[in-house]
Order: sequence, then C-alpha cells, then structure tokens
Amino acid sequence: MSEVETKIAAHVAVVRLNRPEVRNAFNDEVIAGLAEAFATLGANDDVRAIVLAAEGPGFCAGADLNWMRRMAEYGVEENLADAAKLAEMLRRLYTCPKPTIARVQGDVFAGGMGLVAACDMAVSVDTASYCLSEVRLGLIPATIGPYVVRAMGARAAHRYALTAERFGAAEALRIGFVHEVVAADALDAKVAELTGALVNAGPSAVRASKRLVQDVAGRDIDAALIARTVQGIADIRASAEGREGMTAFLQKRKPAWLAG
Repeated sequence: MSEVETKIAAHVAVVRLNRPEVRNAFNDEVIAGLAEAFATLGANDDVRAIVLAAEGPGFCAGADLNWMRRMAEYGVEENLADAAKLAEMLRRLYTCPKPTIARVQGDVFAGGMGLVAACDMAVSVDTASYCLSEVRLGLIPATIGPYVVRAMGARAAHRYALTAERFGAAEALRIGFVHEVVAADALDAKVAELTGALVNAGPSAVRASKRLVQDVAGRDIDAALIARTVQGIADIRASAEGREGMTAFLQKRKPAWLAG
C-alpha cells in the first residue's frame, strides 16, 4: 500500500498520507509522493479541488525518526540537497493551480505545520494540537517558515516558533492558522461544504483568484499593483469562461462548467 494515496471523484481529489503507525511522519518517499501528486493533480483538468488528508490519530508529526537519524549524520551539502526536496514539495503545494484544503483530523507538529500552512484552507477537529517543535531539538522551522508565517502572521509566529508550545485548535483558529474548527463527526461535512463551493465556481476564475491573493498579499498598493489587478479583471472578463459566467447569470441559467 502506498504511503501517499490519491483518489478522484466528482472533480475533487483526495491526497491521503497513509503512515498512521508513525503519525504520518515525513520520509523521502512521502515527500516525493506528495510532490508528484500536487504536480500531477495541478495539471489535471478534471480536478477542481484537492483535499489533503491523513489516516490514523495524527495528521503529521513532522520528520520520521529514521530520516532524522540519517540527517544527523549529514554534512552541509547533503543537508542542503535533502532540505531542497522538502522545500520543493511545499512550493508545489502552495503554487498548485487548484485550490487546496487541509483536512486536519489529528495533531500537527513541525513539518506537518508546513503542510497545513501551504494549503489555501484548513479545517480542523476541535481536539487537534499544533506545535512548531523544532527549537526543542536545536533546529529551526526554516523550510516551512515562509508558509507558516503567512498563515499565522508574524506576531503569533514569534511566540510559537520560539517557545515550541503546543496550542489547541481554538488558538489555531484565533490566530488564523485554520479557518474552521469542528467536532470530529462534522469534519467531512465541513470539508464537503468547501469543496462543493469550489467545484461550483468557474475553474479558471478560481485559479486566477488564487494567484491574485498570492500576488497581492503583503505588497504595497502602488501603481504597479493596481495595474496588475486592472489587467487581471480585464483578462478574465474577456475570457471564454468569464463571458459564459456573466451570460449565464444574466440569462438565469447554470454556466457551462456545471452542465456535467
């Protein structure tokens, strides 16, 4: 059985971590499997949303112990190559043209925080714990840092990256690291609600909106940014999907992307 499984149904892909015995910790195979999955699904026109899920009691515990033992023996060059693979996987998740949802059914630690942060949305069970645990091992959350800081904000990151405190789902929601917190028996319904909204929207518009958010986040609202947004709306209005969406709205009918 694969350590990373992918299934597609009704335009929604589910990428599932399948190492429950080690709380879905990373190793080389998991990193490679996730990188391949995000690249493949991002190019699949039948897929309109991707759910990142996990088996067992934990969502992701970070690095596998055997992987960590090997890294402890590496020199700088070997560590650079190893870290680059994780960084590339996270980049593919973050830049995947399809919207992504983290379905968090259990605890999230260290590198697992990067997975949740790199997704566009995150839904968590109310019993999940979160932790940037790296400093306890004399390490830093470097590779995941760009995504984690974007997701929780610099102020919260200053605290939790430095103290390695555990915090609960309610705190994760308060600081914006996750978008919804639900009871375990409501998790799938909430994820389905979000995927339903994504599948019903214009596929090209969703992709363009995702790029727009990433492009404008944190930037000064200057002439260049305004020009970028003006060009963006002009392009999407003139596109086949944009014309179809507006025509369908005016004619009070479903747009073509919902015809199937």
